Amino acid sequence: MVRSPRSIPRANPSRCVARSTATLAGQTQKELYLNESLARIDALLHGAVEAQTGTPPTSPQEGQAWLVAASPTGVWSGQAGKIASYQQGQWLFQAPRDGLRVLNRMTGQELFFFGSWKSPAKPAMPSGGAVIDVQARTAIAALVDSLVAAGILPIQ
Repeated sequence: MVRSPRSIPRANPSRCVARSTATLAGQTQKELYLNESLARIDALLHGAVEAQTGTPPTSPQEGQAWLVAASPTGVWSGQAGKIASYQQGQWLFQAPRDGLRVLNRMTGQELFFFGSWKSPAKPAMPSGGAVIDVQARTAIAALVDSLVAAGILPIQ
């Protein structure tokens, strides 16, 4: 059955025919959730922490992040292993997931999360042995120096 244009009811501005899904600004505090989400994205996407420490800095700068070490104190208590970023005057804590990499600005080394935070150790240079191959040892030393320069291995 096709309705004629005259049988379709006219819109009545005093009543809503269908339930609206729109909410008024501030009604559900969606701005707060959105802003916090963007702050968390900002903290994780740039992938750098100032240092790894268990003590919160006394005067952090907006947008800086730290890797919370074991046995944290103060407002960081109970947040060990997480990334703490200072956003809009408050601390936001993000639990890492496997595969997350961050640059530790203090050491210049990259840290990798796989169950816990891991960083490669600089290997000991070869010494001793029955046959000493100077060229091989020079090549190994150059390779290790390149990995240190790239920030993959720590400076020792």
